[in-house]
Amino acid sequence: MTATVTAAAVSKNFGAFQDAAVREPVIITKNGRPRTVLIAYEDYLRLMRRERRVDLTTELGDADIATVEASEMDLGLDHLNAELLTDKNAAD
Repeated sequence: MTATVTAAAVSKNFGAFQDAAVREPVIITKNGRPRTVLIAYEDYLRLMRRERRVDLTTELGDADIATVEASEMDLGLDHLNAELLTDKNAAD
């Protein structure tokens, strides 16, 4: 279960909440509203690895678009290829 504490409580006993954050996230509130979360460093690294970069399709060149259009899903995901073909045909 995630702990929720006030910023004042964290300020008074930071070490204890730091230890608690290793076991579970600690939500820190300010003026009664969630403001920040204290998490274990390993959890932070895991979340950062999952972060994805997003680019606008309008910024892609012709070669990039051709590569995307020619790509196919891995084996076992053929239902997604079928979905793409259906969408391409619907757009024509």
